[in-house]
Amino acid sequence: MASTSRGEALALPRVQCPNHPETILVEDYRAGDMICPECGLVVGDRVIDVGSEWRTFSNEKALKDPSRVGDAQNPLLNGGDLTTMISKGTGAASFDEFGNSKYQNRRTMSSSDRAMLNAFKEISTMADRINLPRNIIDRTNNLFKQVYEQKSLKGRANDAIASACLYIACRQEGVPRTFKEICAVSRISKKEIGRCFKLILKALETSVDLITTGDFMSRFCSNLGLPKQVQMAATFIARKAVELDLVPGRSPISVAAAAIYMASQASAEKKTQKEIGDIAGVADVTIRQSYRLIYPRAAELFPPDFKFDTPVDKLPQL
Repeated sequence: MASTSRGEALALPRVQCPNHPETILVEDYRAGDMICPECGLVVGDRVIDVGSEWRTFSNEKALKDPSRVGDAQNPLLNGGDLTTMISKGTGAASFDEFGNSKYQNRRTMSSSDRAMLNAFKEISTMADRINLPRNIIDRTNNLFKQVYEQKSLKGRANDAIASACLYIACRQEGVPRTFKEICAVSRISKKEIGRCFKLILKALETSVDLITTGDFMSRFCSNLGLPKQVQMAATFIARKAVELDLVPGRSPISVAAAAIYMASQASAEKKTQKEIGDIAGVADVTIRQSYRLIYPRAAELFPPDFKFDTPVDKLPQL
């Protein structure tokens, strides 16, 4: 028999193997069975598929929707979004003698569910624009739901809260994005996202890990088309500069940009400050300020096995 643990009201019941409770079950879609891969026990049978019945392709949207069921079940909405909507009748039998409709919707979607659904759509759109995976979207949705239900950010726009939740989710999942990157895919200012970010951390009593130069290095170098050797050198330079306390008070993004500039200038794949600034989202003057701090000790910052195309004493002094 399956052992089922009932969680909160909104949580779905958990089905697990009594002999291997931590094992991820395998679903046999044809038979509707949930099978334990360790011992082969059929833990659950006649499982209901909560996915969509039909797939609608982009060129078929204008045609009649053949689906006889609703969207996939969403446990973040009240009632799992399994509401029933009765369409308006057209025949004479649909109205009483006073002209009122006989069949009315007993329960339509609440305003809170509607607000959350709109926020979930906005989160999904923003995440798609910067190619974020599904697990970050799910974490963002959960964060938004917690904030929305606590009502601790009353007066703030839902789009601003959603943008801040996306920023927090990226940080918590170990793939941080800058505020400017979030601003680029949302309609909210950097200042407003920053305010909501601080308020959400305080309201949920949570925290995020401090960002480091290594969090952005591989993505920035990849977008710039720099080879692996330059990326490794830039990572080494940035880490060494922080260890030697050469860049006190500078943001990790500006230090990473300056390290990339130094490494690229020493290699054959040279990049300008403007090219790096456009990718990193920092101004040219910010890169120059960080570069000037690390330039005097440039000889100590490069890895021992780095192959110089331009010697250290020939690097730009700015």
